[in-house]
Amino acid sequence: MFKKILIANRGEIAMRVIRTCKEMGIKTVAVYSTADAESLHVRFADEAVCIGPAPSNQSYLKMSNIIAAAEITNADAIHPGYGFLSENAKFSKICEEHEIKFIGASAEMIDKMGDKATAKATMKDAGVPTIPGSEGILDSFEETEKLAAEMGYPVMLKATAGGGGKGMRAVWAQEDLRKSWDSARQEAAASFGNDGMYMEKLIEEPRHIEIQIVGDSNGKACHLSERDCSVQRRHQKLTEETPSPFMTDELRQEMGEAAVKAAEYIKYEGAGTVEFLVDKHRNFYFMEMNTRIQVEHPITEEVVNYDLIREQILVAAGVAISGKNYTPQLHSIECRINAEDPYKDFRPSPGKITNLHIPGGHGVRVDTHVYSGYIIPPNYDSMIAKLITSAQTREEAINKMKRALDEFIVEGIKTTIPFHRQLMEHPDYIAGNYTTKFMEDFEMEAPKEES
Repeated sequence: MFKKILIANRGEIAMRVIRTCKEMGIKTVAVYSTADAESLHVRFADEAVCIGPAPSNQSYLKMSNIIAAAEITNADAIHPGYGFLSENAKFSKICEEHEIKFIGASAEMIDKMGDKATAKATMKDAGVPTIPGSEGILDSFEETEKLAAEMGYPVMLKATAGGGGKGMRAVWAQEDLRKSWDSARQEAAASFGNDGMYMEKLIEEPRHIEIQIVGDSNGKACHLSERDCSVQRRHQKLTEETPSPFMTDELRQEMGEAAVKAAEYIKYEGAGTVEFLVDKHRNFYFMEMNTRIQVEHPITEEVVNYDLIREQILVAAGVAISGKNYTPQLHSIECRINAEDPYKDFRPSPGKITNLHIPGGHGVRVDTHVYSGYIIPPNYDSMIAKLITSAQTREEAINKMKRALDEFIVEGIKTTIPFHRQLMEHPDYIAGNYTTKFMEDFEMEAPKEES
């Protein structure tokens, strides 16, 4: 087992990893930028090393600084969390070269599953259902136009190196294709340094449902059921739940088997997520695989009583998994609390938290790194907390979430708490009748004091 793990991340996920390491008797090293000197992960780790100024490319993305921090503290493993370097093949390889265990996928696995066109071809070979579309990267606009005509509109253009919705365009008619092609490529080149595109048939009324998997070094994998991540804004998830209100026992078994088949086909090692689009007829199609821990992993932990970070560490240390598949025993919902103003198109709201009250009670979990007096820097993702409620039924979990949101007080900045409170009252959400298009028609009601 590892003696000391460096966490190459910040915020709530760094705190999350530190907690499990402490419970396992493993020493921790926090790294931080100058903007995060007062963050809780710096305070609660056994050691902390400043790795650069506020900009990510000079700190959390600076591989040489992170490796140097690991070497001077004698860390024998690095946990990358999510985002930043968690799916960076080069960083995984550098860790291996320095004989530091990367608690995540190998460079080869990240390359294989990180490029979406390659991942889709691999899944086809594995016998996992995939969305009809181009075979690999499109060579020209002319090829794109011809394929779109053959498949029939609507179609979806996607950047092969994409993420976070960048380089994606829905095209509903032939006359819109050229403009969408040009703008998607420009955005992809600017965001990822790669303008490679592929195209798929657009799935109508889709739900975004992912299956959590864990694989070990023996090539064995298991799944921990699904998460419904369909409530999204600009391809960014806002809230997630498990089990999905759209799921049937038969569909759960089929999708779980497909996810395990995918993981075992590529001999995947570690925690990962196989993401699917599911149409209104409950046909499901492989979308992508995330070779890291997910932001929304706590809801899975709550419904199957399973510490995913602990399992990541055990698998990385060579421990075999049980091979047992899991089904939800409770219902759990996660709301991402962001420092954004939902009344002003979710505009970022960094600044000082002047007063903070964290909700509690049975079935309420809050993962956060903030406290009263903490200054939220403008340099990073705006998420400041994850509020998770769990109960015997979905209705109870929603009611518990309403109560917890009412208790969650953050003063000094704007947050998305009012949005989540209104979401929990929305008749379509309450009925479980939502797709990835849900937010297109969602309108915030005016704040009570302005009514």
